[in-house]
Amino acid sequence: MFKIIDGKAHSAAIRAEIKQRVATFKADRGIDVGLAVVLVGNNPASQIYVRNKIKACEETGIKSFAYYLPEEATQNQVEELIEELVENKAIHGILVQLPLPAHLDAQKILKLIPKAKDVDGFCEENMGSLCMKEDCLVACTPNGVMKMLEREGVETKGKNAVVIGRSNIVGKPMAMLLLNADATVTICHSRTQNLKEICSNADILVAAIGKAKFVTADMVKQGAVVIDVGMDRDENGKLCGDVDFENVKDKCSYITPVPGGVGPMTITMLMFNTITAAERS
Repeated sequence: MFKIIDGKAHSAAIRAEIKQRVATFKADRGIDVGLAVVLVGNNPASQIYVRNKIKACEETGIKSFAYYLPEEATQNQVEELIEELVENKAIHGILVQLPLPAHLDAQKILKLIPKAKDVDGFCEENMGSLCMKEDCLVACTPNGVMKMLEREGVETKGKNAVVIGRSNIVGKPMAMLLLNADATVTICHSRTQNLKEICSNADILVAAIGKAKFVTADMVKQGAVVIDVGMDRDENGKLCGDVDFENVKDKCSYITPVPGGVGPMTITMLMFNTITAAERS
């Protein structure tokens, strides 16, 4: 019998803890915890994400500073704004909503955010520290996955873990976190051969490739823990994940649904990183 990992419930519990930490920080230091969110352009999905992040700030007591720049904003304008935010002592975390308009060099902009304020956990220093198993701010989605596994009591030590996807945002940090938690990790991607065979040996399978219902029942080992990071649309335009949930679930010991699984944890871990950054400042 499979168990659904309820991301909403875990997220709510962690947010309650964050709210307490934020209140303690304010009481001890007499200042608010501050998060700056920068949105360039009018990508509708990005606008929704930013709204949700601001709402999460309100819920946890974090003060949000939202900066909206027009689609045609220049590289110079964005960089100047980031440099101001880096110097601003009221801001403990800086987040640049991706993707940026095509004419901007995202890598150059993100490089301006120092490790201490990089609440997305994407900068080279934070990624390097994660590899070295040092204290750092960790990319929100993979960190959220690890928190759910911990809270569900899922053992990672010595387990075979397979991550499908090698992005800097999810795949690579996810693999590194599992490795740091003593799992034996395989990363699969579009060039992987024998994908089905590799996946079907996984005790823990993480799908993060952005292809609707890509993971089918014949790719899943009996009793596996299946984590679905995907956010896709199926043939009827309905929200679904990278895993064919209905056909896979009966083979699992644990599985995350879409929506309501990994999604709620991502923004919660952004709040977690923001209070962590503030406490370290």
